[in-house]
Amino acid sequence: MKNILVGTDASDGANRALGVAAELAKNSGAALTIVTVAGPMRPDEADQIRQFTRIEGSATDPSEVLAQQILAQADMRAREAGLTSIKTKLLRGDPAEALINEVRNERADAIVVGRHGHGRLAGLLLGSVSQKLVSLAPCVVLVAP
Repeated sequence: MKNILVGTDASDGANRALGVAAELAKNSGAALTIVTVAGPMRPDEADQIRQFTRIEGSATDPSEVLAQQILAQADMRAREAGLTSIKTKLLRGDPAEALINEVRNERADAIVVGRHGHGRLAGLLLGSVSQKLVSLAPCVVLVAP
């Protein structure tokens, strides 16, 4: 493996996926690309960003501020794991589609993502990012529990 992509949203599952991807990259000598997909925010996230914006005086898009924070934290964790060949990218759009497009653009050998805690019924009705990736990604997909 030469290039591993990991998707993160700072959830517990995504943090586990980052750990798996960092270990895999370290053991194989692969580069690690960390991506997050900016999208609609939950009300509590929007409140946090509004408060941050008031303090910092930033006029930046709140979803972008949050995404950059997620990427910075993930980058720091990957470096703490001993990796040096790390890229971070902010994507937009449908998470599964954005990740699949990025796998193709980066020519990634594998993508690592976390499994979200949707119930079995909700997962079947709504589908999840990890389920879509397993079905559609053009590379190995590792799903961290």
